[in-house]
Amino acid sequence: MKIEINNLTKKYDAEVVFNDVSLNLEDVEAVALIGKSGSGKSTLLRLLSGIESFDKGSIFINDDIVGTRDFKDKIGFVFQTGSLFPHKTVLDNIVLILEKIKGFSREEAIEKVEGLLKKFSLLEHKNKYPYMLSGGQQQRVSIVRSLAVDAELFFFDEPTSALDPVLTKEVLDMIKELRILGKKFFIVTHEIAFAKNVADYVLFIEEGKIKEQGGVEILDHPTTDAFRGFLEQVL
Repeated sequence: MKIEINNLTKKYDAEVVFNDVSLNLEDVEAVALIGKSGSGKSTLLRLLSGIESFDKGSIFINDDIVGTRDFKDKIGFVFQTGSLFPHKTVLDNIVLILEKIKGFSREEAIEKVEGLLKKFSLLEHKNKYPYMLSGGQQQRVSIVRSLAVDAELFFFDEPTSALDPVLTKEVLDMIKELRILGKKFFIVTHEIAFAKNVADYVLFIEEGKIKEQGGVEILDHPTTDAFRGFLEQVL
């Protein structure tokens, strides 16, 4: 995966979140964004995914211009809490997307979705509504929904932040499986041990700046006081 950020600026009214940020990376597959709450990491994730616009600059991922329709058709985004339609069953939450966006017939969509639900041990829940699922199950269904539309690039915004340790493990294990399958992704997480296992690059964000970056080995060998202090707090 190739990532190019040029002179990125993002404001919310008078508040400048990012000011003239640039980044160039090549040959990365899974990027972990870490930092304190309010540091800007989730905002950066939304900018990288194109679901939020920026004020100045440009972002390219694999030479695609972020924010274009072609780019958005290639991504899947999993939010902090489940984003499923509450009035639809698990099956229809995913089938609907395939019918409306990808042009599948209902029969084709059901066949594909049931195969994915089975692969990730969720088939028994296909006729349940989101309120009948645990938080971990809802997040896993959200991931399956992105897989169903053949997303090439995944964005995870603290997908376990609202979960207890058992449910956290369920979701993280599924993301590990995506890594084994060769999927590319960005993830905002406070789970440092998990980041060591699945990421191959780390961005430490503080006050809207990339304060430290590098391979996952930097999680064991921070070079700045800010990064060292953050890791001491979370570990």
